[in-house]
Amino acid sequence: MALYALGDLHLSFSTNKPMDVFGGGWEGYVDKLKSGLSVLKQDDTLMLCGDLSWGMSLEQAKEDFAFIASYPGRKIIVKGNHDYWWTTAAKMEHFFFLNGLNDLKILHNNFYMYENTALCGTRGWFFEEDAPTGSHNQKIFNREVLRLDASLKAAVKAGAREMIAFLHYPPIYEGYCCREIIEIMQTYGVKKCCYGHLHGFAHKRAFTGMLDSIEYELVSADYLNFTPVKILD
Repeated sequence: MALYALGDLHLSFSTNKPMDVFGGGWEGYVDKLKSGLSVLKQDDTLMLCGDLSWGMSLEQAKEDFAFIASYPGRKIIVKGNHDYWWTTAAKMEHFFFLNGLNDLKILHNNFYMYENTALCGTRGWFFEEDAPTGSHNQKIFNREVLRLDASLKAAVKAGAREMIAFLHYPPIYEGYCCREIIEIMQTYGVKKCCYGHLHGFAHKRAFTGMLDSIEYELVSADYLNFTPVKILD
């Protein structure tokens, strides 16, 4: 039994948007994923930190979901900025049920338990989402902050004492710090935060390691050579 994390699979089995065109580590990435995901066992949990599929709808992303679901264990999905298929939690859960994708779960204003640890999170926010100076989308930003707070608060209310936060966007990056997100994690005593979104040259600017009581870990697929990283045994 183990807890793993992996982000940014960017699957496109039903759409014509393969990532191989970006070259480098993305060449043959589906085969790399097949090999990497083979570590999963039936009692494992895999946290998927956003950008799972290029599908524009649930139906268009179905083959990508089926690929993930073909591997053993529970898979919990966090929204990414390119998950255009994302809709309401009720609609997604109903779609998974109708298509026999029962091992796929949605992390959205809620939490899941892994033994004694609560798995919490949301998409988050990143400076690149801001348009020119002065046009920061405060409404969307506030919504993401509230979603993280709701996830962590629900876990605490249920009696969880250990919490890990899973985001899509990095809360800290070279020259950037999302103080509101970090303060919420500190308030609830989060000890570890996993995030994705960053690719290629951006890996060098990512922050990993301890900072102010929280350990940060980048889990983008191309950073991990498309193999899930073990978070807990």
